[in-house]
Amino acid sequence: MEVLLLGIYSFFVWLIFIKLKLLPWTTPWKVGVAIFPIVCIAILLLLLNIVAPTTTDVRVVKYVVPIVSQVRGRVTEVPVENNRPVKKGDVLFRIDPTPYENEVHSLEARLLSEEAKVGADRQRLIETEAKLEDATSTERQLHEQLNQATGQVGVLLASLDLSRTRVTQNTELVMTGAGNRFDLERAETDVKELTAQLAAARAAEQQVKEKLSGRVKGGDLANVAQVKAQIATAQAQVRVSQATVDTTRAQLENARWDLSQTTVVAPGNGTMVNVMLRPGFFVAGMPFNEVMTFVDDEYQIFALFGQNELHQVENGNEAEITLDTYPGRIIKAHVDSIIWAQGQGQIDASGNLPKTTFVPPPGRFPVKLVVADHDKNLFLASGARGAAAIYTEHLALVHIIRKVLLRVASYLDYIIIKHSISLGH
Repeated sequence: MEVLLLGIYSFFVWLIFIKLKLLPWTTPWKVGVAIFPIVCIAILLLLLNIVAPTTTDVRVVKYVVPIVSQVRGRVTEVPVENNRPVKKGDVLFRIDPTPYENEVHSLEARLLSEEAKVGADRQRLIETEAKLEDATSTERQLHEQLNQATGQVGVLLASLDLSRTRVTQNTELVMTGAGNRFDLERAETDVKELTAQLAAARAAEQQVKEKLSGRVKGGDLANVAQVKAQIATAQAQVRVSQATVDTTRAQLENARWDLSQTTVVAPGNGTMVNVMLRPGFFVAGMPFNEVMTFVDDEYQIFALFGQNELHQVENGNEAEITLDTYPGRIIKAHVDSIIWAQGQGQIDASGNLPKTTFVPPPGRFPVKLVVADHDKNLFLASGARGAAAIYTEHLALVHIIRKVLLRVASYLDYIIIKHSISLGH
């Protein structure tokens, strides 16, 4: 940059003093001509480096994804080619799916069998619950019969006591000659009938009680407690069967996922590099077994500046980028952020004291630049390098000098200087 400015200045000195001879080429003028550019360039450079800092270390960084297989098997197809662009979802390679298909079919059959078993267990539970409902209804009816029998026994006891009292009274009247013997015999007959009815009522009451206790031999009443125990067992069996079904279903989902992973697709839009995989290779399904590399089209641009160049830079400042891959082209951008961190500011956690015997030179901080919308679709190669300038909000009039210098330097990238190579015979 300094050489370019001196060249421009020398041209005007030659034009004024030598060619046109507008001023005399005397010793004072010679001294002034020699001192003036040194002072002006020094002042200009100092101002430019503050209000419009520049760097020749710009780097294009892209995301690189190592492609590995999630499952193990023999590769059957590799439709992608090395160093070719791919779209998201394009097939990169396929693995023999036979063992994974067999696993899916086996688990599907097992799942059907276990679901059928769950259905049978649930049907058994429904039948047991119906049996409990019948037993409960029969028990309720027996309780009603028991209440009726108990009430009838009470009524017969009261009637029997009354008949016995009448027998006693009629007996005393007959013995004194004041009573009728027919009434006595009738009262005695009533006592005998009521006694027989009471015995039958008590027998019926006892039979109902025995039915309720489940001690009737040959009876059709199931014990309610036993039926409830059977229901608890059936419910537990249903839960176990359902848990088995859920486990098998989860295994089936994993098997289907493994089967889907036999076809590996591109994770995004980008370029495939280092494609050395061929049909017949065996992939192990391990995270460190990389078989090819995917370079994403998305990129980030970082410009590295000296620490004292950034004190006037703010987020949103205008920036311009030149890359060696695009000679003569200016890429418009703006400052996204300054990454105020570097490796020299980090101390690893350890039991050792920090070393102070060697002080490394001060490093530079990266500034993230975002390309303007009209240059978003411009292809930028991963690892491309170039230069950049940031234009702060101060002394905007001198920014034009930086812009001119940046553009001249960009056009100089067209010049390729190489030594000729002679081939010996």
